[in-house]
Amino acid sequence: MKKLTIGFLLSFSAIMATAEAAGSRFHPKHLFIKMKEGQIMVKSPLIKSSKRIIGQLYLVKTNKLEALKQELAANEAVEYAQKDFFGEKRLMPKLEVLDFATLAMKRFTEANFVSFNDPDASKLWAFNSTAGMNVSEAYDSLPSTQAEEIIVAVVDTGVDHNHEDLKDIMWTNEKEIAGNGIDDDNNGYIDDIHGINTLVRDAQGAATLNTMGSHWHGTHVAGTIAATQNNGIGIAGVASNVKIMAIRTVPDDADELDSNIVEAYLYAAKNGARLINCSFGKQVNEGGMVVRDTINEIGKKYNTLVIASAGNDSSGPFSWHNNDTSPKYPAAFDSENLLVIASTTSSGSLSTFSNIGIKSVDIAAPGSNIYSTIIGNKYGMASGTSMASPNITGVAAMVLSYYPKLSATELKSLLMKTATPVAAFKTQIVSGGRVNLKAALAKAKNTNNLRFFTK
Repeated sequence: MKKLTIGFLLSFSAIMATAEAAGSRFHPKHLFIKMKEGQIMVKSPLIKSSKRIIGQLYLVKTNKLEALKQELAANEAVEYAQKDFFGEKRLMPKLEVLDFATLAMKRFTEANFVSFNDPDASKLWAFNSTAGMNVSEAYDSLPSTQAEEIIVAVVDTGVDHNHEDLKDIMWTNEKEIAGNGIDDDNNGYIDDIHGINTLVRDAQGAATLNTMGSHWHGTHVAGTIAATQNNGIGIAGVASNVKIMAIRTVPDDADELDSNIVEAYLYAAKNGARLINCSFGKQVNEGGMVVRDTINEIGKKYNTLVIASAGNDSSGPFSWHNNDTSPKYPAAFDSENLLVIASTTSSGSLSTFSNIGIKSVDIAAPGSNIYSTIIGNKYGMASGTSMASPNITGVAAMVLSYYPKLSATELKSLLMKTATPVAAFKTQIVSGGRVNLKAALAKAKNTNNLRFFTK
């Protein structure tokens, strides 16, 4: 197997737009409409079709967008009407061949993993107890109860579900018959075996089935969360009781639509995903609350927690990008059902690229020099809060598998309250610490009333 390094990753939320601000580009025929509580959907000859998203939120199609928006501004039953914005187009990082002399200089060998027979597990420094997430020690003392399977959605560039280290942990829609061209489970999607692709739509406008990644990013994220353990191949994911639902929503140039993100979140939650990993973002939000409202609704209705990367705009230690004052989205949304992740290095310090925010960035996790799966049965190294987010998603999945009755907000609070304290983080992120799997499992086991964790 060819070993590659992806090098220093300026993840999606960190790369500047190449042409124009995200807010100036939107779908010319889409409009989100949120009705006030108790109000029915507004009617107008300007609305060609309407689809309820969730709660009081609708997505409508119109040929006269500006006229409809102006008409709705005078309607007191409408809470807001928002355009369907694109994210900014961004250049993606390139793969680089990794020479073994460089690999030997890294601090991957400081951990000795007796728990896994995967040959490259020793490269997963994030598993150690000194500067990582205390994963190795946690596996030596797992709860005696039977773990439940947890579905985790990776909303990203797609996942190589034929990868040797991922094919056995992919979520499969058992209600759907592959390749028959029929929506067997009547969920609105044909042949959605491993998830959906919101970027390519059929003649009726429905998302399609090809969730295979054409870019390495989503595959790297998936491997960090749940690459098959103890199969004698490659690496080991953080979590052992996970099925990965692949949702291809982020284009290879990262120019995603809000409507695609919303649909991805809803599909994941409705089909059983308790966790959604969101390693992407954009610079401009234009004041829109559609994605935030969807996160709130799926947390409340389906008990789903969204885990998002904080962004990589910093030049630390002298210049930290603060999401509190210069927000990135979706990381900056105020939601109890959203957990936002900063990145740390193998020395335990905050990665110099990582965004911070004492109000908006919740917790830290290893995100520098993270080794994981990439497309084509290969493995590579990447850095960014995009890599920190799936590390915490893996930890969250492990905790949830043993304590599945935890709500989304309880799980979030538990992870934050059991974080390993780091003095420097007290003025940078909400929890003031780095995620700790062993401590989180122990606290959940020893606490009779898990409602204690709710903020």
